[in-house]
Amino acid sequence: MERYDRLYELYTNHDTETLRALQNLADLFPLVESSVALDRWKEINEELAAGKREIQHAFVDGGAVLADLATRARQEQAFAGLDLYNKYGRAVNVFVLDVDETLRSTGSTDNEIPNDTLNLLTKFHDEGIPIVICTGQTLENVKGFAIQGLGSEIVHSGNFGIVYETGTGVFAPGHGARTKQLLYEDLDDEIRAVFDDVRTRVLSAAPEKLRTGCHLQGNEFNITMKPNFDTGSDAAVEIIDEALVYEIELLADAVSSLDRIDERHGASVSAWTRAYYAEQDPEIHAVLEEEGALPDVPVDDVPENLANVLERIDIGYYEGDAAEVGSLELTKVVGVEAAFDVLDIENPFAVVMGDSKSDLRVMRWVQEHDAGIGAAPEHASQAVLDHVESTDDLVFDEGRAGDVLRTVYALNRFAEER
Repeated sequence: MERYDRLYELYTNHDTETLRALQNLADLFPLVESSVALDRWKEINEELAAGKREIQHAFVDGGAVLADLATRARQEQAFAGLDLYNKYGRAVNVFVLDVDETLRSTGSTDNEIPNDTLNLLTKFHDEGIPIVICTGQTLENVKGFAIQGLGSEIVHSGNFGIVYETGTGVFAPGHGARTKQLLYEDLDDEIRAVFDDVRTRVLSAAPEKLRTGCHLQGNEFNITMKPNFDTGSDAAVEIIDEALVYEIELLADAVSSLDRIDERHGASVSAWTRAYYAEQDPEIHAVLEEEGALPDVPVDDVPENLANVLERIDIGYYEGDAAEVGSLELTKVVGVEAAFDVLDIENPFAVVMGDSKSDLRVMRWVQEHDAGIGAAPEHASQAVLDHVESTDDLVFDEGRAGDVLRTVYALNRFAEER
């Protein structure tokens, strides 16, 4: 209990709120060529240093750690960090971070990663902790905002990686021939032929409403239909629901061309395929039912040879945001494993932050391998929230990913102190 007692004393007897405000100013102070600004920056740092010295002198044991905590973490974050350290006994040594609706949010951060979050990530990077951005976005999009937010030096440091298109590729600058890995090239010809077929026809064969209401995200491999409306709007929800049904139909048609796929019991490959994915995901089931496309066929009777193909292909549904055909052999887990290999992370203990079922797979993977913890925004899918709440309850408010980073900062300070 000694550490908990010291934390309680720290936040009860010292003005930690002012110290955090000073630290935030020091982190965010603009680098301008102004003597007045420079003088104020020096004053801020002198006040900050004085406040930290006061705390260090007040505690015989662990004063330096407590002073450091006071500048970065609120009381509840520090206590949560100590709880995590007592549970796991080790520091976080890598971040695996989703972007959209996790680090940034359309609703609360104007689709920008907050400066507070970026500064904390920069602080962790300066301490030698690798950052892996893990997203469904294209590589070029991710590279662009990563360089804009974190800076080219971090992105090209050799300690930074990008898992893009939900695991179809990995990009880690500074690692020679391993810098970019196209993981989809390892898929067999049969599966790649299905994707080629769907990709070729996905827009050209689409009904006019889908052709005008959606666009195809510029992926290297995955096939992602995005709305030509504001994400999450009623119009976007409507068009993506229709796109989901269309993509499943298109996939069924592509799969039916394979020689070994047959039909039986009077059901079509289309009906079996819709039944299969409805069984896999309750959200897909609900959309198919609402669209009048839910087949009245028992999923247990799906032909084995058809199921053997479909179990390798993922249908991703993100309400009002995207409908996607991807590979279950190329999930974010596969991409993260490849990124860890490139970055030489042999004994990972990761913080995995995300909001969707693709992120949940990574959270479950690190849990199963005692290799990390999961965190999610409050608006994450229910399955993600159920997992996070049942493990370490690292749920944060929309647009406030920095709150979890501050808890991790506390965890790592306690790990250093042992």
